[in-house]
Amino acid sequence: MEKVEVKRWWWLLLMVVVIWFGTLEYRKLIKPDEGRYAEIPREMVASGDWVTPRLNNLKYFEKPPLQYWATATAFTFLGEHHWTSRLWPALTGFAGLLLVWFAGTRLFGREAGQYAALILSSSLLYVLIGHINTLDMGVTFFLTFGIVGLLLGQQADADTRTRRNWLYCAWVALGLAVLSKGLIGLVLPAATLVIYSVLQRDITPWKRLNLVPGLLLFLLVTAPWFILVMKANPEFFERFFIYEHYTRFSTKDLGRYQPWYYFIPILIAGMFPWTILMFDTLLRTWKSAVYIGKTFNPERFLLIWVVFIYVFFSISGSKLPSYLLPMFPALALLMGKRLVEIRERVLLWQLVPVLLAPLVTFGYAPFTAQFAETPLKIEMYRDYATWAVVAALVILIGLISGMMLLARRKKALAVLIVTLSSLIGAQIVLSGHNTVARGRSAYHIAESIRSYVKPDMPLYSVGTYEQTLPFYLKRTFTLVDYQNEMAFGILQEPQRWIPNIASFAKIWDQQPTALAIMPVQLYPQLTQQGVAMKIIFEDTQHIVVIKP
Repeated sequence: MEKVEVKRWWWLLLMVVVIWFGTLEYRKLIKPDEGRYAEIPREMVASGDWVTPRLNNLKYFEKPPLQYWATATAFTFLGEHHWTSRLWPALTGFAGLLLVWFAGTRLFGREAGQYAALILSSSLLYVLIGHINTLDMGVTFFLTFGIVGLLLGQQADADTRTRRNWLYCAWVALGLAVLSKGLIGLVLPAATLVIYSVLQRDITPWKRLNLVPGLLLFLLVTAPWFILVMKANPEFFERFFIYEHYTRFSTKDLGRYQPWYYFIPILIAGMFPWTILMFDTLLRTWKSAVYIGKTFNPERFLLIWVVFIYVFFSISGSKLPSYLLPMFPALALLMGKRLVEIRERVLLWQLVPVLLAPLVTFGYAPFTAQFAETPLKIEMYRDYATWAVVAALVILIGLISGMMLLARRKKALAVLIVTLSSLIGAQIVLSGHNTVARGRSAYHIAESIRSYVKPDMPLYSVGTYEQTLPFYLKRTFTLVDYQNEMAFGILQEPQRWIPNIASFAKIWDQQPTALAIMPVQLYPQLTQQGVAMKIIFEDTQHIVVIKP
């Protein structure tokens, strides 16, 4: 990489900070994840109970509490906003860039570290997940920290104390990964190390793990909350450890089953604009990662990590695009090393096929409205198409500029231009999603009915649950004839639920004042049953009524 003054790198870092964090407040929360993972911390703050997670005032044991705690802390000190609800994934995503930069420098040299950070900061899936309120970025950061600690703790040229400290960092990071999203925080690294040891025919890495003090550190991080939550909720063990881990992985219970090839297009699109470089890197790493005796081979470990995660989630009965995210920092490290070695002309030709993506966007965007079923969706899709075209234009200009620079043998500047254009393009794609938020967010509903909601007024959600509405209204709802993901919480506290429309009609009739939201198709049914209602909001999906 050409020499770049330190001052310029600081300016680049500041630019990335502004682009990375600048849009967090702009977009409305979307369902289901963003509403769910904003509402659980809000209820923690409101109730003062930071041990038992609750969604809509019902016990919710799908995931551990680390991100809930972080978001609840942000709500406490900075207020309940869009940006504070997304702050944890944004912070851990940005910290992941710095971690990859540092790790790449230590493992493969300064240039490789810089390239790795640039690649990761512009990979489409990583940027998108880093700005959406889900749990995947947090667990990805701590998993990456854990394997980086393991890799640096295995370096033969480091002194004993340095290796030991890095391994202790790894144990703490894996504990935090478990508190972020469950046992995968330990299972994935352990399985990767087992596979590595078998392929290398070398158990030396296990001897360096400091297993006893390391496990004590791991338990010190993880055990307190598990002990407290099981003491307060005896049903927690079976739900969390059996159902949420074994049942969800091994069955199609959640309706998220996808075919074995589901992740292929996710990976191809997710690594954009570095997709061809990724395949080139994986192939060359596979060929070059030969057996080298007792010397720890970080490239082979990272390759095994990438392949194992892909295979692990491909055979799972439950699949979501974000499950691949822990692959990306490791891929960036390997690709950063490859970028140091690659010739400018080779990289140029690897970017040529990538031009197809923005060109297809230009051709496809004018016709998106044809896939809409309602007049509202036609308008939303048409508006979003404008954002998509702008994003594609920014990316296309960056790609062409980068290719021109590569033709002039200015690789570092070319990578930087492609990185910034892709990062900005991804942010435009995210921001443009606000045009279709009306179909996936209850913000407009909350604004329309807020003046009707009184502090002690009962709120009912009939036959539905709008994930973002409780957060915007700062209130929970009594569910009517609806369970879904809250079925377990209802089973534990059935008094917080109304099982059918007939029971609801009787309760509604006894209330001096009340409010209910329902799908539009349910309103005629309630009218036929003589339920007294006054419509205060209506759109193509929902009707909100009050007791007249």
